[in-house]
Amino acid sequence: MTKKNKRKVIGGIIVILALLGFLTFFTAVKKPVNGLDTFAQCLKKQGVIFYGAFWCPHCQRQKSLFASAAKDLPYTECSTPDGKAQLSICIQNNIHIYPTWVFTDGSRLTGETPLDQLASKTGCVLPQ
Repeated sequence: MTKKNKRKVIGGIIVILALLGFLTFFTAVKKPVNGLDTFAQCLKKQGVIFYGAFWCPHCQRQKSLFASAAKDLPYTECSTPDGKAQLSICIQNNIHIYPTWVFTDGSRLTGETPLDQLASKTGCVLPQ
């Protein structure tokens, strides 16, 4: 093997090792799941549905209680994109107030609902 070929092989090995190091680092540094993520996921697993509208300030405040875990909520949008009508899924489920939480037993909670009340209703553990 010539000196030039050895350099190419060694350079290739260094590049591969560097890539593996970066890959290992970035997969090990995943965002930890916080308790609110687990809580929101539990609500979804319990079959809870959170109906709301993008233009509804109460819905936005409800979501803000979950911080970054709002992405994990079992949320159903009720508004048409122009904000002038209600989507059929919400009409069929008689959703008239936002936010509305619907539970598997058919019961509902409307308006901004405290997290401890959602925990009590579902048995999902609210983080401390």
